[in-house]
Amino acid sequence: MKISIIGNTANAMILFRLDLIKTLTKKGISVYAFATDYNDSSKEIIKKAGAIPVDYNLSRSGINLAGDLWNTYLLSKKLKKIKPDAILSFFSKPSIFGSLAGIFSGVKNNTAMLEGLGFLFTEQPHGTPLKTKLLKNIQVLLYKIIFPHINSLILLNKDDYHDLIDKYKIKLKSCHILGGIGLDMNNYCKSTPPTNEISFIFIARLLAEKGVNEFVLAAKKIKKTHPNVEFIILGAIDKENPGGLSESDVDTLIKSGVISYPGFVSNVADWIEKSSVFVLPSYYREGVPRSTQEAMAMGRPILTTNLPGCKETIIDGVNGYVVKKWSHEDLAEKMLKLINNPEKIISMGEESYKLARERFDANVNNVKLLKILGIPD
Repeated sequence: MKISIIGNTANAMILFRLDLIKTLTKKGISVYAFATDYNDSSKEIIKKAGAIPVDYNLSRSGINLAGDLWNTYLLSKKLKKIKPDAILSFFSKPSIFGSLAGIFSGVKNNTAMLEGLGFLFTEQPHGTPLKTKLLKNIQVLLYKIIFPHINSLILLNKDDYHDLIDKYKIKLKSCHILGGIGLDMNNYCKSTPPTNEISFIFIARLLAEKGVNEFVLAAKKIKKTHPNVEFIILGAIDKENPGGLSESDVDTLIKSGVISYPGFVSNVADWIEKSSVFVLPSYYREGVPRSTQEAMAMGRPILTTNLPGCKETIIDGVNGYVVKKWSHEDLAEKMLKLINNPEKIISMGEESYKLARERFDANVNNVKLLKILGIPD
């Protein structure tokens, strides 16, 4: 049996699909992993997992219909040559144009997976710009044209079904709510959060929508009364996003002692282990954030919003606290609760670990995914 997995970047393929690739190849299935920006090292990682890396062209964002359709045609030619029994396209643009290429090439089992509705569906604190509204309407139109002709659509949370499928009356042959993609729990070591020196860690791209500005403002507020508390930011600076932190912003914060910024790191688990509390005050339309799942798997309490994707990771007052979107004041208040009650950091971390095992075990979720793809367990 052959299966093609179609994503955007090589990094996303490695970060989000490597566990699935390993599961499939162990079953003797030939896996073709499509990404747009492979280099020698990323290809080697995919090959070590037992799959075949395949280059293809597709712009990550924006709509250039002529260019996107041409790239879809070229992708369909590659699929015709491979003749996969099934394809799985993930993220928004691959779910549109990868699915369309699957239709053109006559793949029998054509499945798309949306891991959150993304930036175009994200509510902004100062209203949605006209350009964003226009792009959202185009995206929804493409979903309405293509999704009725695929076998299955996979979503990660019920809110996405309500806000996309129900609201826009998109016809589907089949839809599945998977929950979080999950983690290989064996790759994460649970540990007791340090409470002698308390630290809060934020792991995401430094986008406004991920709540980085709220994290920084809360850190500034806490530092005035608790100068020994540490605030760590891990993640890449996104130069194309006007609302995120710039390099000069980060440099200023580091010099003032407000935050520690190691940048984008590959050893995320090591940093989580050193931290006390995980923070993601996101208002982005998440699927289920992987970084939060990782922190839970390592036994860290969570501070996050009650918004789609994030709320799947939090039981307020049990494994952490819900924080109000766009409110650094509320975030600082919840941080102080934990600083003043360090025993809660430990007990809530235990609850996070239990919740991760219950909801985010990749072995369990991959079985569901294989069933959707028509692959026997």
